[in-house]
Amino acid sequence: MMKTKRKMSEKIGLSPGTLVHVGQRKEETTRVRIIDYDQDSIREEDVTRIEDCFLFKDKPSVTWINIDGLHDIDLIGKIGTYFDVHPLILEDIVHTGTRPKIEAFDTHIFIVFKMLSFDKDKDEIVNEQLSIILGSNFVISFQERQGTVFNPLRERIRNAKNRIRKKHSDYLTYAIIDTVVDNYFAILDNMEEKLEQLDEMLFTSMSKDTFHSINKLKRKLIALRRAVSPLRELITAVQDKDFELVEETNLIFFKDIHDHVIQILESIDTYRELVSGLHDIFLTNVNTRMNEIMKTLTITATIFIPLTFIAGIYGMNFKYMPELEWRWGYFGLWGVIVGLVGIMFYFFKKKDWL
Repeated sequence: MMKTKRKMSEKIGLSPGTLVHVGQRKEETTRVRIIDYDQDSIREEDVTRIEDCFLFKDKPSVTWINIDGLHDIDLIGKIGTYFDVHPLILEDIVHTGTRPKIEAFDTHIFIVFKMLSFDKDKDEIVNEQLSIILGSNFVISFQERQGTVFNPLRERIRNAKNRIRKKHSDYLTYAIIDTVVDNYFAILDNMEEKLEQLDEMLFTSMSKDTFHSINKLKRKLIALRRAVSPLRELITAVQDKDFELVEETNLIFFKDIHDHVIQILESIDTYRELVSGLHDIFLTNVNTRMNEIMKTLTITATIFIPLTFIAGIYGMNFKYMPELEWRWGYFGLWGVIVGLVGIMFYFFKKKDWL
C-alpha cells in the first residue's frame, strides 16, 4: 500500500495522459501473446517485439492481443500510438486502482474492471485489474500478471466449430468478460464450502481461530462485492448506449452476463448475512460460556462464604471458647458445615441455578 501511495505522489504536477505505472509490479518481464483467427484458420504466437502486433491491425480476421504486465510504459505507449488509443485511456491502463468503467471513442471502446481468481495454496482471492480495448477487428487486453483464467477461452478459439470463430471482435470481448464472471462463480463455490465448514466448527470449537476464520471470510465477501458491483453498471451501459462496435445480435449475450452478475451479487449478499449470523452466534456462544463460568464461580464462592465465616470464628485465639473443650466439637462443626452445604445445594437446585 505504501509503495502504491508513493507512486501516486509521483504523478503530482504531471500533464494529463502522462504514463506512470501505479501499483505493484507483478511480472518481471512483459509478455505479449497474439491469437489471430477467422472461421477457417487460426494463428497463435508469443512476440518479443511489440511492433510485430502492428501487422494485425488492418487484417480482416479477429486479433486478440493479450499483454501480461503493466510496468513497461514504453510498450504500452507504442500500442496506444499505433492503435490510436487516447492518452487518458493509457493512463487508466497503467493505474491499477482505476475504477471499473466503460468509455466509447470513435474507433474503439475501453473497458476496465477487476478480475478475480482464487489461490488455493494461499487460501486468498487474487485481485488484478483487467483492461480491454475493443476495436473493429481487434481486442487488446491488459493483465497485471500471467494466469490461467483465459485458458478455457483459448481452447474454445482453437476449436474450429465453436461459435466464437464465426463472430467478430465484440463477441470476443463478451467471451473475455463472461470468462471472468464465470470465475466469480468458482470463488462463490469456495465461499460456500467455507461457510459450511465454519457452521460445523461453531458446534465443536470456540477457539480464536474460528473467530478469525469468520472475519476473514467476511472480508473476502466484502472485497468480492466491491469488485463485482460496478460490473453491473458496466454491462448495463453496453446494453443501453447502443455502441456501434457492438452488434445488436450480440446484446443478448451481454444481457446474459448481466443476469449472472445479478445472481452473483444476490449470492454475495446472502453469504454476507450468513457470515454475520455466524459472527453473532459465535459471540453469543462465547457470552453464554462466560456466563456459565461466572455462574459456577459465583455458586462456588457463595457456598464457601459461610464456611469461611465459621472457620474464621473458630480460628480466633480466644482462650475461653466453649466449643474448644467439647469432646465432639470437631465433628459437630463438620456436621454444621455439611448441613449448610446441603441446604444451599437444595436451595440452588430448587431455583434451577444448578
